[in-house]
Amino acid sequence: MYYTTLVKASYYAPRGKHRLMHLGMLIAQRYLRAEDRLIGVVGDAGAGKSLIIRGMFPGLVLTNDDDGVNVRPLPVMEDAENEYFKTHTYHLDVRFEMAFSQLWELADAVKKAVSAGHRVVVEHFELLYPLLNLNAEILIGIGEEVVVTIPTLFGPFPAEIAEEAYQSLIYRKMAHSAEDLTSIVFEQMGFEPPTIHGDVRRGFVVEFARKPEIDLSEVERRVLDYIAQDLPISVFNDHAIVIGQEKLSCSGPRIHMSSTGKIERFRLDKSFHYSPITKTFLLAGRVG
Repeated sequence: MYYTTLVKASYYAPRGKHRLMHLGMLIAQRYLRAEDRLIGVVGDAGAGKSLIIRGMFPGLVLTNDDDGVNVRPLPVMEDAENEYFKTHTYHLDVRFEMAFSQLWELADAVKKAVSAGHRVVVEHFELLYPLLNLNAEILIGIGEEVVVTIPTLFGPFPAEIAEEAYQSLIYRKMAHSAEDLTSIVFEQMGFEPPTIHGDVRRGFVVEFARKPEIDLSEVERRVLDYIAQDLPISVFNDHAIVIGQEKLSCSGPRIHMSSTGKIERFRLDKSFHYSPITKTFLLAGRVG
């Protein structure tokens, strides 16, 4: 028998709900085997772990839903206690469940479910791994990038993936916040805000069907002015945020800095880049 070993697959971590779920679907199609029973996901709050999981496992009931629907008692714990597993795939958010159960109890329930042939998807897997002594069959880290690995006995280990994910998430949040400020400035200057969004390392890319005749140095100056004001950024609802007193639509409202002043070293390219393939004009902004 031959095995394919995946060292690491890296994707830009998108900033919108639908793009995150679509990426989750692609990850499942490319890397998930029907017999995989332990899936580990690591990353800080607001990174998009739940959305990636929704994309990978459509219909899976998340036990700590972002909408505030918290399933009690925890299904995998209840079924482990009854020694009868009713569901093929279970979900567990370790950080959330630590408020209700001891880590060893959670680890014991997961091991029983996996041993019985059931699948468990574990958020904050790095917290449970030391007691499980069992690595995930697919390990996903979500920070600035989405990193997918298929560990062997020799790694990579959850703590390594978690460290990378936690440290890099700030750049994704800075980039998204700066991207929204750039959209505000475009609108203020009489131009349609960009509707097509892309990704670049430690930054963002926006696309235009026609090249805007706009002073990009002035756009940068106005964005930097917003940053200097250190305006609060807060979630309004699932589709909007508030920057200062200004409400604007946003497809990833949780993926932001808490204030504009925390965006570091913003700079905007001073020219549009033309793509002959898509026939669009691209503008890149950088942070950090």
